[in-house]
Amino acid sequence: MLAHEEGVRLDQDRIEDLYRRMGDESAEDVVCRALEEIAVRMSYANKLHRRGELTEMRKCLRSLSKIADQIGMTALSRVARDVCTCIDQQDTVALAATVSRLARTGERSLTAIWDLQEFMM
Repeated sequence: MLAHEEGVRLDQDRIEDLYRRMGDESAEDVVCRALEEIAVRMSYANKLHRRGELTEMRKCLRSLSKIADQIGMTALSRVARDVCTCIDQQDTVALAATVSRLARTGERSLTAIWDLQEFMM
């Protein structure tokens, strides 16, 4: 049995800079809205994958990647881009594996940033 452990990388400097520039309350609001949007886009991308709507899925994941990158979720951003590469290469086997990896990385990234956010308050 394969163990599916995904490392999560958060750019803590980017998050701290966001809090420093915006102040605690505004930064927390931005991060919370970004996390909600990431969760929505991950769910939507999964639906699009099941439906085979890969062009729309690619658009969804490109925006997810940009949002994740803005709040320091570097691993999630990279995996979303990896899924887009699989779509571009029309590699359905790699796409299925990478979509699963996106789900694991997304779940762990969301948990990690919530934990970090609580620490910063």
